[in-house]
Amino acid sequence: MADFGATDLDAFRTETRTWLDQNFPRSLVGRSDLAALEAPAPVEGDYKIWKERMADHGWGVPTWPVAYGGGGLTLAQAKVLKEEMASIGAWNPIVGMGIMMFGPTLLEYGTEEQKQRHIPPIARGELRWCQGYSEPGAGSDLASLQTRAEDKGDHFLVNGQKIWTSGAQWSDWCFCLVRTDPSKKHEGISFVLIDMRTPGVETRPIKLIAGSSPFCETFFTDVRVPKANLVGPLNGGWTVGKRLLEHERNSLSGGTDGPPRVDPADLLRAAKTYIGLDESGRLRNRDFRTRLILNQMEAQAYALTLRRAAEAGRSAQGPSASVSIMKLAASKLHTDTAELIVEAMGQQGLGWEGEGFNSEELAAGRQYLRIKSSTIAGGSTEVQNNIISKRVLGLPDTTSNK
Repeated sequence: MADFGATDLDAFRTETRTWLDQNFPRSLVGRSDLAALEAPAPVEGDYKIWKERMADHGWGVPTWPVAYGGGGLTLAQAKVLKEEMASIGAWNPIVGMGIMMFGPTLLEYGTEEQKQRHIPPIARGELRWCQGYSEPGAGSDLASLQTRAEDKGDHFLVNGQKIWTSGAQWSDWCFCLVRTDPSKKHEGISFVLIDMRTPGVETRPIKLIAGSSPFCETFFTDVRVPKANLVGPLNGGWTVGKRLLEHERNSLSGGTDGPPRVDPADLLRAAKTYIGLDESGRLRNRDFRTRLILNQMEAQAYALTLRRAAEAGRSAQGPSASVSIMKLAASKLHTDTAELIVEAMGQQGLGWEGEGFNSEELAAGRQYLRIKSSTIAGGSTEVQNNIISKRVLGLPDTTSNK
């Protein structure tokens, strides 16, 4: 493990603190929702300034190589940067699937030409990516996917359908698993990049119970994909795709700057506001008080475990199968927290629209419905349990005939 001396890190912390003080617009404190929205936010005003400054410094992707637009920081330095940003209410304006999943995967498996073409725009937050994995008949059993990519000499011709494609209607590019050999299952899958502006690509948003439409059905009809857009070897996409899922689960578990999660601090604030305190300064409802304390304990234990995992992984080659454990824990923690917030609000947490509910109450109800999908996104709870049993615990596959 590299020795990042305390003196060097102290100097870096001072340098970082000075840069943030000079460059982070104070008007954006507490407004990180601008960067985390499922739909693209307008990049204008101070938000545009902040995004450009972070991109120019490479700190949107602090540990990525400088040669591709990253910050070139060590993990220890990136941790300092994150701490200093949090201390003043700053946040990373460069987010999305290109950052969370595809970029790290391309850095491992892409050709130099592919890295030079795609990584710098991702590092600057200039392009939006979506994920073409699940299909109507291939969800948990992803390897049964049927979207075909036929070899046409200098290009592939792609036909098929994907579903639950997050943000497809707003995306510029799609990283996609396709079948290039119908005679094999896992060994017949390839990983390709599809320009979403290519003729034959169609997206249809799916409206969710929470009222938003971040997911889509995506259809490919005779879509031409250049051979240069193949990542990894032909029929070797399953290996590339699995690695990308490890990066996705790492992000969903909180290992990187991923999508919005439920803040336990919101629960404490809601409990004090809607349940109230007794003369001793404790929550009036004893049962809810007990469950709130248990939730806070779980949140603290999870945060400490994340920190320990990050420290242990400094010399590792990115996330491993063990991120499935953290993904499971994160899904349960955030689901439980969202449910407790609605319970604390009582009927005020059940509003959908109209008078009688403030914006925070309406958001809590939608969050309660939306967060349920966290037990499916990035691989369902059942899939994670299988990964943990086989790849982490080394338990035998009882379904195997071998």
